[in-house]
Amino acid sequence: MENQRINGNDLLAIGYQENHAMGVALKINKKRLGFTREEMLVTFKAVLEQPESYLHDPVFKPLAEVLLSIDTLEDETIALKEEALNYAVYGAEHIEDGAKKQMHVAMKLPVTVAGALMPDAHQGYGLPIGGVLATNNAVIPYGVGVDIGCRMALSVFDLPAEYLNTHHDTLKNVLKHSTRFGAGHGFLRHERTDHAVLDHSLFETHDFIRSLKDKAWTQLGSSGGGNHFVEFGIMEFASADATLGVAPGKYLALLTHSGSRGLGATIAGHYTKLAKEICKLPYEAQHLAYLDLHTAEGQEYWLAMNLAGDYASACHEVIHDKIRKALGAELLTKVENHHNFAWKEQFEGEEVIVHRKGATPAGKDTMGIIPGSMATLGFLVRGKGEETAINSASHGAGRLMSRTQAIKTLSATDLKTLLEDQGVTLLGAGIDEAPMAYKDIHTVMSAQTDLVDIVATFSPKIVRMADDGSRED
Repeated sequence: MENQRINGNDLLAIGYQENHAMGVALKINKKRLGFTREEMLVTFKAVLEQPESYLHDPVFKPLAEVLLSIDTLEDETIALKEEALNYAVYGAEHIEDGAKKQMHVAMKLPVTVAGALMPDAHQGYGLPIGGVLATNNAVIPYGVGVDIGCRMALSVFDLPAEYLNTHHDTLKNVLKHSTRFGAGHGFLRHERTDHAVLDHSLFETHDFIRSLKDKAWTQLGSSGGGNHFVEFGIMEFASADATLGVAPGKYLALLTHSGSRGLGATIAGHYTKLAKEICKLPYEAQHLAYLDLHTAEGQEYWLAMNLAGDYASACHEVIHDKIRKALGAELLTKVENHHNFAWKEQFEGEEVIVHRKGATPAGKDTMGIIPGSMATLGFLVRGKGEETAINSASHGAGRLMSRTQAIKTLSATDLKTLLEDQGVTLLGAGIDEAPMAYKDIHTVMSAQTDLVDIVATFSPKIVRMADDGSRED
């Protein structure tokens, strides 16, 4: 199989070490550039043995340069702790080894104080999705994630659950016209919405952030691709909740999931690159490069991250306001929580920076929303403040299979049958977002009974998503 992908194990087998040279080699291999797999491996070995011979090669020059300077690079590298700190794992039997390995590396960072892995965890970049990491005065851009401030927002309306049946087509049209979906999508100038977040001082005082203002305005009130959604469903409160002021019963509710769009992604890319230039970590930890909050760069990222979080919240606010007005409904209660963020919090009496990459804040009495999938229950929860979990819980069901695996193995017919059985109308989305691609939400919830109490359930009924994360339907 000459086009089979070359991986790190293949490079180890021909003499490479797990260092930055391996990373450069794998990056070159992605392009392949007309080489067969065997030809590429032969050349990689030749470059390893005689890098000076390839200093003028248009393809392998970057690899040759790294190999010749590897000793200097390693001298500049910040050493990891010899032993990883222990960390709590919830639902360990349902978490893939790749996520545990990533968490193990994160627990060896010199700035790490504590960590925890949530039951929906799966492998990501740097910190695993579902990973929680507390650090000492340092923020990790990839520990926050690319979609900074991604969040859930729930509005419960003064309309009965039956409204879904009696006004089904109306609700479909409301979802179709209340936002835009997918990478790069936004609103035309005459459609744009104003919001106070666009008046943030960084848009005026920071050259890099100022260059993103038009993109931010264009995408304000839009939604992302992938697993982001806007959906109507039935919210069921089995008993009264005094804090929320909602009586027992079933209500029409709106649930949204999205983040900071192009603004956040651009900020994440910029500061991740900067962190890697400043904080040179060993190859296996390179995506965990951090910025000291005592430095100008660390403070810049912190301010930009918080702006992206505010912007993500503004996007949900615009969507929910549009839909509430379209329905002419009153709001009974609204709950919002975010992940892909870093917070200054107290842990064991000390201030730490808590990164929650795909994890929900679950401090004592903190409200949160944990969705399942497009055809399974979601849960409104109240945090218990479990310090072992660093006051966190899962942010969803978590992926059971990769998007590529889902596309290759799942059946559109089976998805259609499942949706019909559950009475779910789907607008957009690809097979990679099928419920079968996710862990069982009930298994995930049973693994975190020490972390949250369930207050109410949400059953999706009309679900709006991007077709494939890049185009509208």
